[in-house]
Amino acid sequence: MTFKETAGTAADYKELQKKKTEEIEAILNSYLPKEEGYQKIIMEAMAYSLMAGGKRLRPMLMRETYRLFGGTGKVVEPFMAALEMIHTYSLVHDDLPAMDDDELRRGRKTTHVVYGEDMAILAGDALLNYAFETAASAFEEYPNESLKIGKAIGILGKKSGIYGMLGGQVVDVKETGHAIGKEVLDFIYALKTGALLESAMMIGAVLAGAKEEELRIIERAAGKVGLAFQVQDDILDITSTAEVLGKPIRSDEKNKKTTYVTLLGIREAEKVVERESAEAIELIRSLSEGNPYLEWLIGELIHRKK
Repeated sequence: MTFKETAGTAADYKELQKKKTEEIEAILNSYLPKEEGYQKIIMEAMAYSLMAGGKRLRPMLMRETYRLFGGTGKVVEPFMAALEMIHTYSLVHDDLPAMDDDELRRGRKTTHVVYGEDMAILAGDALLNYAFETAASAFEEYPNESLKIGKAIGILGKKSGIYGMLGGQVVDVKETGHAIGKEVLDFIYALKTGALLESAMMIGAVLAGAKEEELRIIERAAGKVGLAFQVQDDILDITSTAEVLGKPIRSDEKNKKTTYVTLLGIREAEKVVERESAEAIELIRSLSEGNPYLEWLIGELIHRKK
């Protein structure tokens, strides 16, 4: 598929998104471990958590960025699966009673409600570990791409660890329950939400052979997508319903969390979403002839209703 073939109406893009999501679901399922052995329950819990649906934003952004830079092979697929495993493990742990204590995720019971708190902790651990097993499998599947694969694994580790998502989660937990300023909030959002989106788009670029300066631009663009995405999440937590979101609303208020809405109000928060998403798309357009579907996807996700 060329980039020109993706240009079309909103209905065309919606249909394309549905098709791409189905493809990603098949990829994720193909990389799950077989449910066997005395530890079979952990494989079941991993599958329950990973295959719970959702937007599949991170693997989709990864593959579309890969295509933006001319990537055409399948070396990106184990990384698509690995990143979604990492994202899923973070959600499983985030829902635990010791964290946000949520019982609903993507419209169904959370992992700890179904399997117990002990197995949910282990399922999250298993998904994180298996994510790196999955990413490392690319060395055997695509030996001629070893340098790119090694660099991609480095990005995956850093952006999901103490200098990325995990670090953001640490500060979020530490600062929950009292007011914080915008500087600290921006730090939390950049790491907790932005880092995995940066990982997705940077890995797609690296595997396609992007230059270092192009990689830095993609990182900046993805960071802006991450901020806009999280601020929209703040807005939806106030304006949406549990039925639409598939998870509890006003959880930020319940957990006494500072958000862009509490700091700026809904109207100013909406302006941040518009500004950051527009700047992200401009950065992406500066890199190549473009990927119209990728641009539409960013707009669709940022202006989502759930």
